[in-house]
Amino acid sequence: MQRNEFYYQDDHRYMKFLVPQGLRVLELGCGTGHLLASLRPSHGVGVDISQGMIDAARAAHPTLEFHVGDMEDPDLLEKLGGPFDAIVISDAVGHMRDCQRTFEQLHSVCTPDTRIIVAYFSQLWRPVLKLAELTGQKMPVPAQNWLAPEDVEALMELAEFEPIKREWRLLLPKRLGGLGPLINSTIGTLPLVRRLSLRHYVVARPARHLDRGDLSATVVVPCRNEAGNVEPAVERIPQFSSDLEILFVEGNSSDDTVQRIHQIIADHPDRKIRFTQQTGRGKGDAVRKGFAEATGDVLMILDADLTVPPEDLPKFFEVIRSGKADYVQGTRLVYPMESNAMRPLNLAGNHAFARIFTWLLNQRITDTLCGTKVLLKRDYDRLVANRSYFGDFDPFGDFDLIFGASKLNLKILELPVRYAERTYGTTQISRFRDGILLLRMVVFAFRKLKAV
Repeated sequence: MQRNEFYYQDDHRYMKFLVPQGLRVLELGCGTGHLLASLRPSHGVGVDISQGMIDAARAAHPTLEFHVGDMEDPDLLEKLGGPFDAIVISDAVGHMRDCQRTFEQLHSVCTPDTRIIVAYFSQLWRPVLKLAELTGQKMPVPAQNWLAPEDVEALMELAEFEPIKREWRLLLPKRLGGLGPLINSTIGTLPLVRRLSLRHYVVARPARHLDRGDLSATVVVPCRNEAGNVEPAVERIPQFSSDLEILFVEGNSSDDTVQRIHQIIADHPDRKIRFTQQTGRGKGDAVRKGFAEATGDVLMILDADLTVPPEDLPKFFEVIRSGKADYVQGTRLVYPMESNAMRPLNLAGNHAFARIFTWLLNQRITDTLCGTKVLLKRDYDRLVANRSYFGDFDPFGDFDLIFGASKLNLKILELPVRYAERTYGTTQISRFRDGILLLRMVVFAFRKLKAV
């Protein structure tokens, strides 16, 4: 391990990016347990077929639990004390006799929220790795499976796991006086080029039993100078949950927005409508305050300008309730929009940023700035607990959520909406000022999501 220290450091660093500390973690093919220990699990269990490896792991990491056994043995899995929040399979997929069956057996130690992380070598590097074995630069291994990320994903889908993320890393697996880290964090992250990297990673979630049953919901409506949209918002939001809360977060308006909200609360005693006022500034602050005070199981954002139809909210809710996704955001750039709904420069900018964020998030994104975003409160609470990784960086309130969802390996989906022209008030978006902020956000996201 010391000979290839840079390789192991990079691999462990990215695994720690994928697996937040404090989880219940199972590692199959754990070797000496160094990777498992680096993840800092609240409860860590490692399995390896080698008695010598397990003896070394127990000696080096006495606070973790290690078992000698065949990871393909279903009887062994039942003895491990699951379920687990994360199951790590690093390089071990190459030694499995039946990958599909092994993956299928993992359901016995999974919850619907468990994440499976499979890391493996690229088959493009097969000649190089064989040469490294012959020259003593790498430990020899018996004949093994050589699986591309697409092969791993296909096998996991057959085993009823849904792939949600893939990544390629380590274009240059040597430090070379600092050249390796520089190339890996810049050139090595580029589309197409990154596929030449040594390592690939696939993250998946169980695809069984995803229906979440009856859920309550809170629709957070950030509003500043939106007096004319308060009543239409309430009238147009359907009662799509038996326990539906509408929470207006008012942003120190100069018109009579506050009075309109209080009047609409009085006029609709049959509906659960609440009011709160933000102490900070900007939509991001309003969203964070609204989500902090929300009581629903599902958290939803509806922009008060009503350019995204409130009538579409039940579709967002159903995606979350059914378990088809963990995080849903609208996209305004699929269906045709009303003629004056978005200025041409804004439209061009949205398309450009969508392409950039598709690359940054390893997830097809068509619209980064649609205001309607939906996720479970329990996942938002996890996002808040891990917010220190990104910090309080987002004045918009959009990227805090989507970056956090990606970091937590949530299943992300976009839902097309028909974008309408604003009928009351004026836009509060500055193309040039906000465009500069978006460019800064791209640089920030690259540092936190790519150059890890």
